[in-house]
This record gives sequence, C-alpha cells and structure tokens, in this order.
Amino acid sequence: MNSESLDPREPATGDPAEGGASTPGLSAEEQLAKAKEEAQKFRDNWHRAEADFQNYKRRTEQEREELRRFGNVSIIINLLPVLDDFERAFASLDSHLAGLSWFDGMLLIYRKLRQLLENAGVKPIETEGQAFDPRFHEAVAHVEGEEGKVVSEVQRGYKLHDRVLRPAMVVVGKGKPQEPGAGSREPEERKTEEEQSQ
Repeated sequence: MNSESLDPREPATGDPAEGGASTPGLSAEEQLAKAKEEAQKFRDNWHRAEADFQNYKRRTEQEREELRRFGNVSIIINLLPVLDDFERAFASLDSHLAGLSWFDGMLLIYRKLRQLLENAGVKPIETEGQAFDPRFHEAVAHVEGEEGKVVSEVQRGYKLHDRVLRPAMVVVGKGKPQEPGAGSREPEERKTEEEQSQ
C-alpha cells in the first residue's frame, strides 16, 4: 500500500475546478451562486465568440462576392479604349466597304469583344436625351439645346453592374438664347402708355 494514500479524516485540499474541495468559508448556496455566475460568464463569452465568427463569415462571403464581381475591373478598363478604337474606325469607313471580307472580320471581332464585356456585366451608360447626371456623365461642352439635357455623346461611358467604370463624356444643352429685343419690349410699351396718358 502506498504511504502517501489519503487519510479520510484529513480535509481535502486543491482547486475546486480540479475536483478538490470548495473554498473554505463559503456556504453551499454561495458556492452554487458563484458557479452559476461563472457559467453565465462563460456562456456569454461563447455567444460573443459565435456572433463574431458569424460576422467574420458574412464579411468573408461579401468580400468573395465583391472579388468575383469586380476582380477583373482593371482588365475591363484597359479593354475599353480598344472598343472605342473599333467604333471610331467603323464610323470613319465608307459604307461601300461593307461586305468586304476584312471589314466583316473586323466587325465580327468587335461584336465578340462587346459580347464578352456584356457577359462580364459591362453595360454602356445611356446619354442622348437623358437628363445630365454627374454620377454618370462628364460635361465637356455646353451648346444651345434643352437645358440640363444631354445633346450628344463625345465618348461612351460604361458601368460594371452598378458601378461606373468610366463616365460618359457628353455635350449638355444650356437652354435657348433669348430673342434679340425680347428684353427691350417692356420699356417701349411703358413709353407708349405714358405718351398716351399725357
């Protein structure tokens, strides 16, 4: 038999968390209340940690979704000038060239490029006839026309989903000019009224 075996008459010592006796001087009710308080504290900490983890998961999912939707922005922005060059080239070519094999090939490449960008979520910004909106349009000139409306488009703008990749460069109407002499009619009318009254 081991000489270090516990004598049942000796009080047990040790940490209560390790199965030893409780701290001396506290009644069973106080010990129970203290244990409940510690358990509640651990439970609250666990709930907080669980909520933090859920928030982390949600944030990670949002970042992953943003990366999926907007991860290729730099490539798309670099492709937009190529699209502009195609459009300028087609606008400057004579109509009698249509139907030539090289022209049809260029047109096919242009259409494929536009389709690729559309599949990625790129859409052109509407301009002509629309009200000027500084979120989507960049005014490069003002001309006579309906005030606050886009008269013409200088360079097409594009959106990727709901974000503006490049604002459209537009010419905006500043209103119609006043007719010459329209402002000077009132004084003439007043003069004639005064002359008639005398």
